[in-house]
Amino acid sequence: MDTNFAISTYPDAKEITERLNKLIKQPIYTISPDSLANYEEEYYGAKCQKSKAMIDEARQIIPGGVQHNLAFNYPFPLVFTKAEGAYLYDLDGNKYYDFLQAGGPTVLGSNPIAVREKVIELLNECGPSTGLFHEYEYKLAKKIADNFESVDMFRMLGSGTEACMAAIRVARLATKKKNIIKMGGAYHGWSDQLGYGIRVPGSKFTQAHGVPIYMFMHTQEFFPNDLKDLEKKLRRNQLTGGTAAVMIEPVGPESGTRPLDKDFNKGVEKLCRKYGALLIFDEVVTAFRIGMSGAQGYFGVSPDLTVFGKVVAGGYPGAGGIGGKKEYMKYLGAGLDGSTKVKKAFMGGTLAATPISCVAGYYTLCEIERTNACAAAGRMGDRITAGLRELIKKYDLPFVAFNQGSICHLETVGTMHFSINWKRPWGIPSVLSATSARKKEMEHMGAAYMAEGLVTLAGSRLYTSAAYTPELIDDALERFDKVFANVEIKHN
Repeated sequence: MDTNFAISTYPDAKEITERLNKLIKQPIYTISPDSLANYEEEYYGAKCQKSKAMIDEARQIIPGGVQHNLAFNYPFPLVFTKAEGAYLYDLDGNKYYDFLQAGGPTVLGSNPIAVREKVIELLNECGPSTGLFHEYEYKLAKKIADNFESVDMFRMLGSGTEACMAAIRVARLATKKKNIIKMGGAYHGWSDQLGYGIRVPGSKFTQAHGVPIYMFMHTQEFFPNDLKDLEKKLRRNQLTGGTAAVMIEPVGPESGTRPLDKDFNKGVEKLCRKYGALLIFDEVVTAFRIGMSGAQGYFGVSPDLTVFGKVVAGGYPGAGGIGGKKEYMKYLGAGLDGSTKVKKAFMGGTLAATPISCVAGYYTLCEIERTNACAAAGRMGDRITAGLRELIKKYDLPFVAFNQGSICHLETVGTMHFSINWKRPWGIPSVLSATSARKKEMEHMGAAYMAEGLVTLAGSRLYTSAAYTPELIDDALERFDKVFANVEIKHN
C-alpha cells in the first residue's frame, strides 16, 4: 500500500451497505428528549447567548439567518470567530473540535501559518485581485498538473459548482453528444441540470425546487455501484443523442456516504471508453485529501476531466477549477485566442484565479506534499472511526461508522441511504417523508455533538486533518461517549 495515500484499508462497500440497509429498517435511535432539552437549556441557553442574539438579528436581513446550509445547526446556528489547527471558537468563547473542516478542504487544519504568511505577504505587495495575470496562476496550475497524471491543463474557476457546469459544456462540445449521466444521490453543485437525483438515488427532479423540469431533458442518473444500470442507460442513449459524459464522485455519492466497490471506478472508465462518453471525476472533496494524486491516483483511473474544489485555493475564495487532457481543455481557452480552431465553452469568472486564491492554493498544496498531510489526516480518520465503532458496540447501537481515509461517516439514522424505485411511484412520498423525519433526528444528534464541543457536518460526517493528534482524537471520542450514553429509541 502506498503510504502517501490517506486510505490505509479500503472499506468493504457491500458489508457497509448491508449494515446501512439494516439501519434504515430499524426504529430510530437518537438523543433522548430529556438530554436534548438539557443541552438546549444548559449549553445553548446559558453558554451561547451572544450567538443567539446575533442570529436573531441576522434572521431579519439574511434568509434563514445564515448564508450557507452547512452553517445551520439546531437549535440555532452558532457564530464562529476563530479557526486554528484542529479547533474552532465561537462568539461566546466556547472551544470546539473542528470535524467540519470547512466542508473538507482544510487537510492541513484551519488557518495554517505557512499559508497565512504567504497570503499576508501577497496582500502587502499586490492585493487580492488585479483582473490581470499573476505568476501564481501558472505555479498553481503546474503544481496540480504535476501531481495528476490525467491533468495536462488546468483552468481556475470560482467554485466546484462552476467547474461542474464547465465540464458538462466541454463534454458536449468535444463529443457532440447531448446526454449527461450522473450517479444517483451525488452532489455536483447547484446548477440547474445537476440538481437532478441529488442526495437520494432515484429522486430525479423532486429535490430541485425552482428548476423547470425541462432543464433535465438530457440529465439522467444511474444507481450507485451498479455497472449494469449504467450500461443500460449508455446503450439506450445511443438512440437519443448519445452520452457526452458520465459524472461521478469516485468514493461514492455525498463524499462516500453510500460507498462504492474498490474496482467500480475502473468499471465506469471501461464503459465510458466503450460508449464514447467522457469520464468526469468530481474530486472537490477527494483531491489532495485522498492523496496528492487524488482518488484517481488511488484507484488507478484516468478520467478525461477532473473537477476541483475548495482545496485548490487553500480554503480561500475562488475555490474551484477544472483540469483534464489537452484535447478537451482546448475548449476552455480564455480570451480572444484564435489559435485553436474550436468553439469555446461559454463561461466566465471575473474573480476566478485571483492572486490571493492562487497563492493560497499553491502553498497549501506544497505544504500538504511536504508534510505528507493526506496520510497523517488518514491515520486520524482511522483512529476516530475505530473508536466510534467501539462506542457503538459498548452501547449496543445500530449505528454505522466507516471511513475512506480522512473522510469519516457516522450514520445514526441513515438519512441518505434511502432510494426511490420509480417502478413503484406511490413510494416516493413515503421515502421523502422518512428522510425528512430522519434528517430532523440527525440535526438533534448534531446539536448534542456541538454541545459537547464537536463540530460535525450535519451530524453524520467528519473530516480529520493533519492538525489532529492521537490525544486529541481520544479526547473527542470521550465526548462522543457522553452523547451515545444518552441515546434511546425514539418514541412517537
